[in-house]
Amino acid sequence: MPYLMGERSPYNNPSARAAFIGMSMDSSRTDMIQAVMEGISFGIRDSFEVARDLGIDVKRTRICGGGSKGDLAKKMMAAILNIEVDVPENEQGPSMGGAMLAAVACGEYASVKEACDKIVKISKTVSPDPAIAARYEEKYKRYRQLYPLLKDWYI
Repeated sequence: MPYLMGERSPYNNPSARAAFIGMSMDSSRTDMIQAVMEGISFGIRDSFEVARDLGIDVKRTRICGGGSKGDLAKKMMAAILNIEVDVPENEQGPSMGGAMLAAVACGEYASVKEACDKIVKISKTVSPDPAIAARYEEKYKRYRQLYPLLKDWYI
């Protein structure tokens, strides 16, 4: 469970906390790192499911910052979301977004879409591996069962 600072979507629970489930004496550091990466990706998938429930058909996304640096994280995100993941040339997403909004506000661009079309360049697209996506789909179903079981323990 990836909730180090509570959770906003889809549970809106500031008391939610992180947890490792299913560890054994044989669990390695590598297993724990993978679990953290999966938990983060599953948490993002939760938000994508909210969008889908609202009728928004998400076909691709972009990844930036720390998550865009490692190939494993990009492949994992593509498989867990089961959509294409674009990697922008400039990984400074939040600051670049703020600069683009300022450019629109100053009249440099007529719209956010125009600013994005002119400024954001994609360096790579990662497609989901169907076999890995199918395995993660099963793992995600199990992950979704955990929050309802644990929510009463969060204080």
